[in-house]
Amino acid sequence: MSSSSRPTVLITGATDGLGRATAIYLAERGYRVIGTGRNATKRAEVEQIARERKLPLEMLEMDVTCDASVSAAVAEAERRIGRIDALVNNAGFALIAPVEEVTLDDLRAQFETNLFGVLRVTQCVLPAMRARRKGRILNMSSIAGKFTWPLFGPYSASKHALEGLTDALRLELHGFGIHVVLIEPGFIPSNMSNVSTEIGAAYIGRAKESPYAKVYTGFRAQWKETTSRAKSKPEDCARVVHRALTDAQPKARYTVTRRAAILSIARRVLPDSVIDRRTLRAYGLR
Repeated sequence: MSSSSRPTVLITGATDGLGRATAIYLAERGYRVIGTGRNATKRAEVEQIARERKLPLEMLEMDVTCDASVSAAVAEAERRIGRIDALVNNAGFALIAPVEEVTLDDLRAQFETNLFGVLRVTQCVLPAMRARRKGRILNMSSIAGKFTWPLFGPYSASKHALEGLTDALRLELHGFGIHVVLIEPGFIPSNMSNVSTEIGAAYIGRAKESPYAKVYTGFRAQWKETTSRAKSKPEDCARVVHRALTDAQPKARYTVTRRAAILSIARRVLPDSVIDRRTLRAYGLR
């Protein structure tokens, strides 16, 4: 990736979950890491870990929904590390709500972070990468970018859009020596689940009075089953990110978790009618 002995990487959403695990994992393996996030307390926690372990990891404030914040953070990152060899667009959240009930403001917020935020940071980093004709961009998608469940409409829509944007970008940057990769995790327990619950609290609070009460009930049952059998950890995703950064010819997509790999195959080989029947049955809707 770089002629330097210490490749550099910028990671958004590095204060929690997959982003935090990835920042620490890469720093432990010799990367000079700049992590970003909005929460000052959580940034300080990561920096404390870096100091205790003597890791080449620093944190910067960045709100991916704000042009000025992104521009300032990228400029400061380049000032500190000289160049950005790789960008990991990890910042994101999941809004769980029925399509009929979700407000346009909430849906815009979902896309502002999960799609426009990725684009905002990428556009800021790309000119320098193109000038060097070298770089790597990893976009954190989800198996929900391929496979949609009831109440996942807002989140899946944002990840479906991210997949399309990334596919185009990968082809557009082919001639510039820049590799563009999608990471597609399945469910991995992290603080994102708590954040998603908080964001969707207004919808969940009205679930009993909603015409989609039965859908909510099915979702809760499925979510309980999914979380109870989840064995993957954020570090598993970090390992996949590391592989995507180090493979000489990276794949267009890397799944994380066994279930994500199975669902990705199912999406390709099974007709929609079969997937719909199985999903409706699992949610108790038929």
